[in-house]
Amino acid sequence: MGWGDLGAFGEPSKETPNLDQMASEGMLFLDFYTANPLCSPSRAALLTGRLPVRNGFYTTNAHARNAYTPQDIVGGIPDSELLLPELLKKAGYVNKIIGKWHLGHRPQFHPLKHGFDEWFGSPNCHFGPYDNKELPNIPVYRDWEMIGRYYEDFRIDLKTGEANLTQIYLQEALDFISKQQVSQQPFFLYWAIDATHAPVYASKQFLGTSQRGLYGDAVREIDDSVGKILKHLQKLGISENTFVFFTSDNGAALISAPKQGGSNGPFLCGKETTFEGGMREPAIAWWPGHIPAGGVSHQLGNVMDLFTTSLSLAGLQPPSDRQIDGIDLLPAILQGKLIDRPIFYYRGNEMMAVRVGIYKAHYWTWSNSWEEYSKGINFCPGQNVSGVTTHTKEEHTTLPLLFHLGRDPGEKYPLSFASDEYQRALEWISGVVQQHKATMLPGVPQLNVCDKAVMNWSPPGCEKLGKCLKPPKSDPKKCVWPH
Repeated sequence: MGWGDLGAFGEPSKETPNLDQMASEGMLFLDFYTANPLCSPSRAALLTGRLPVRNGFYTTNAHARNAYTPQDIVGGIPDSELLLPELLKKAGYVNKIIGKWHLGHRPQFHPLKHGFDEWFGSPNCHFGPYDNKELPNIPVYRDWEMIGRYYEDFRIDLKTGEANLTQIYLQEALDFISKQQVSQQPFFLYWAIDATHAPVYASKQFLGTSQRGLYGDAVREIDDSVGKILKHLQKLGISENTFVFFTSDNGAALISAPKQGGSNGPFLCGKETTFEGGMREPAIAWWPGHIPAGGVSHQLGNVMDLFTTSLSLAGLQPPSDRQIDGIDLLPAILQGKLIDRPIFYYRGNEMMAVRVGIYKAHYWTWSNSWEEYSKGINFCPGQNVSGVTTHTKEEHTTLPLLFHLGRDPGEKYPLSFASDEYQRALEWISGVVQQHKATMLPGVPQLNVCDKAVMNWSPPGCEKLGKCLKPPKSDPKKCVWPH
């Protein structure tokens, strides 16, 4: 979902009344970022509080390549990483993930082996295959075992876009919250729905109700579901001791535009890129009785901060034996303090850009390759900024491209190299970058090796359902990442 998809962020159709109300009752973060412009690395960052280049969710197969976790990926979240639910257990929390995991699908990467007590959802997204003929359809799990597969037992109609998955995920959330309230257990719920990932879907009652087409229908259903979750907390009388945060894993995928793409507002490009449209996210914090209503923050925030902030709320300290990139946002949320911190924009193994204060410096620019672009793959449709949205990897490490994001949120007008402003800003930013690079110890890359034999042929529970498929012989290969 993109920064520009919610009414509270200026979307003109105003079709997100529940999220807009959540913002009016809580705090809107206008400068909130993900840690990577792709699904799986950003989720790994959220749950570890660490940049993907540290937690292993990146590739070294080619320079500055985005990499994700398709079914044939061999790697996943390493045992050496400490995930938020593992740490929350120490304070007595019960932890559930609903929806998309995307941190590896082999048995050793299962969420219940990494701190979650319950899981309803899938290891990957629902994007295919759709027919189980040559490659297995993605399984859907309840806890340790699969209970079916997408497009077979969990139907998504590719013609109409109809699927009741969001409703199933909503009911799972409401039931989990009710159960914990009855048993007086502190809980952590990670509600990771995926309806706005292409191919987008919505349930019958929402189909055709949006001015924005099927993508808008999916957004409306997510909005309705968030409203029902917040009302449920209020009805149970636990809203004043429940902290809720809404955000996205990456910017809207403009490759799916216009029919299945969202809006990144005034920002450049979208998912897959390290321009603002790929990494700046909608973000809302809600905690009645604690967060002053109607707040707007310009605190530079990141999904990794949810790790540190959650530990702080639970009265826990972050691990001291590793570099944690997330900061505790509570002073910004509760007292309106602005905490000085940079935002790093990584693509694979390369730091592409950094934001310090209101300035952003690009050390490398690249949207996607000419080869991909010539096939119609475009992450910046309708947006071409000469020398910025490049189709070859362009290095600017000697003279970074600098933008003032206050005056130029769309990254259209680089500052003049000769200006005093450029010199002052670069001096400030260079010190931050040097310090960052001096402390950078990359993790072992998890997204380098692919093997069709490790796909979801025979997940746990397939025997009971008669849904086991025969895997091919193991043939590990170097993964190829085109962009």
